[in-house]
Amino acid sequence: MRAILPIPVLIAWAMVVCGGAYAVTTCSGAATATADASQQDLAALKARFRRPESVPHPKANPLTPEKVALGKALFFDPRLSRSGSVSCATCHNPSLGWSDGLTRAVGFGMVPLPRRTPPVLNLAWGTAFQWDGRADSLEAQARMPITAPDEMNMSMDLVVERLKAVPGYAPLFRNAFGSEEPIGARHVTAALATFQRTLVSGEAPFDRWALGDESAIGADAKRGFALFTGKAGCAACHSTWRFTDDSFHDIGLKAGNDLGRGKFAPPSVTAMRYAFKTPSLRDLRMEGPYMHDGQLGSLEAVLDHYIKGGEKRPSLSFEMKPFEMSERERRDLVAFLETLKAEPAAITLPQLP
Repeated sequence: MRAILPIPVLIAWAMVVCGGAYAVTTCSGAATATADASQQDLAALKARFRRPESVPHPKANPLTPEKVALGKALFFDPRLSRSGSVSCATCHNPSLGWSDGLTRAVGFGMVPLPRRTPPVLNLAWGTAFQWDGRADSLEAQARMPITAPDEMNMSMDLVVERLKAVPGYAPLFRNAFGSEEPIGARHVTAALATFQRTLVSGEAPFDRWALGDESAIGADAKRGFALFTGKAGCAACHSTWRFTDDSFHDIGLKAGNDLGRGKFAPPSVTAMRYAFKTPSLRDLRMEGPYMHDGQLGSLEAVLDHYIKGGEKRPSLSFEMKPFEMSERERRDLVAFLETLKAEPAAITLPQLP
């Protein structure tokens, strides 16, 4: 991390004296102008992280209640897996923040996988999916775990065959897509993607503060926000209302054989080696694990990693530079991160056909 997006404090204004070249009538007037300017800047910075008013859905796969209902049933249906015992919700459990709480995911046959299960919240605004970004849409992503041999280990043809054998699915697909023969692979992925786009974080204390409620978060969290957007440089990558830039960075973690985004880049593009997608910090689980492979087990370990600047190698992000942080600053930063947590939305499990 490096210092980026700092809150300008306009020190020159603070040093205005009566009779100086920039004096504003009186000393008290200068102080007022300084405060007003700082407040305006803070308001502009808050606006960068303000949650949007609506959820985007692509024209090629518009939102309908019927499609959401179908997608929800499919998301929780273990018949989409070869074993008949694993659903999307097995790993993306709503009671565990739409993840599984494990250091690394467990796949078909209880085989440990090399990466952690990412939450599926707020994906409607995403531009690249999976830790390495190999899916360019939620529709494309929905197919991947189903057909991956080490995950649900199915073919889409077999998925369609199984669903057609369940009488109760025919009306659900017909209501969602309106055709006489609607049960096809593209309908399955379209419904799953539509349902996932409805999974959106609720309003967090930070959101209320961003809209002007000064009592929504404490003074420690406000100092933490200044650190997040300033000295600590977190906002260099954890930007926008979701606190992610949807991009890929090598942050200097202990490297193994997983090249991340670098697997799909030409060998000459060294910046993508060991680069993984910036995770959102919304509804961050305070107990870990963290990073794409769960190698950091606590927030303290995460802070230590960034403060030290990561392992040095050619692909290391230029944002990764060592810096100092006091114990109070560490506490303030954690206090800010806690304000990004919303009350979990109640979800009713679907009655499967």
